[in-house]
Amino acid sequence: MTLSAAREFSGENSDPSQKDRGAPGPLLRVQGIEKRYGPRIGCTGVSFDLWPGEVMGIVGESGSGKSTLLSCLAGHMAPDAGRVIFATRTGPRDAVTMTEPERRQLARTDWAFVHQNPRDGLRMGVSAGGNVGERLMALGARHYGRIRTTATDWLGRVEIAADRIDDRPSAFSGGMQQRLQIARNLVTGPRLIFMDEPTGGLDVSVQARLLDLLRGLVREMGLSAIIVTHDLAVVRLLADRLMVMQGGRVVEQGLTDQVLDDPQHAYTQLLVSSVLQV
Repeated sequence: MTLSAAREFSGENSDPSQKDRGAPGPLLRVQGIEKRYGPRIGCTGVSFDLWPGEVMGIVGESGSGKSTLLSCLAGHMAPDAGRVIFATRTGPRDAVTMTEPERRQLARTDWAFVHQNPRDGLRMGVSAGGNVGERLMALGARHYGRIRTTATDWLGRVEIAADRIDDRPSAFSGGMQQRLQIARNLVTGPRLIFMDEPTGGLDVSVQARLLDLLRGLVREMGLSAIIVTHDLAVVRLLADRLMVMQGGRVVEQGLTDQVLDDPQHAYTQLLVSSVLQV
């Protein structure tokens, strides 16, 4: 890394309020991310910093670009332009230019991804305990007894009974599958978790229970997170800061309560008013 890039990442030209708090620097620095599908804009010109322990919410209607952005940030899709600089344990690295093996290693260790459909994030033919244990084994764990004990502990933390450890996810409800996916992702203590509509498709009562669980785990573990959703109630509960996207562009961002209680952009005002009128 060049000296100028290192200085750039270390906190120069970043939010002074964060520097005043003595923060060591952003965990993730996103600069000018752009993705196009032919002539159509997926997302463009997206830049922000994510600080350790911070949760960023991204909202917008279908087609606003929020899911495309998340895919670019998480390495599931290569952007056409921009950088995603992550403070790895050995120094800042641009995830966009990492090799595929390096990116896979990052996804097994410091990153995690919670899919909207838990079936996309679970191995449905493997037991609940096996789903959690596999991520431990990917990091080198080999002692069966310790793996099973850790898996049992994490099932309890996500409110799945210990006697379900040998059941396959296909025997679980949608809410239980999502909680299992969360356990599978968090068991190795990642530093950054990406969440794509984590409460989508769930009943309201199940959503509330899952949100309480997520909020507790994020705070308890000091996780940084980026959560994409169309549900403003979700970001109100989970996110410290909020970005609003329309047509692939960020039209407003700021502290979550500030944006939702006093929206400045016409599109944000429309989103907030439409929720209030439901």
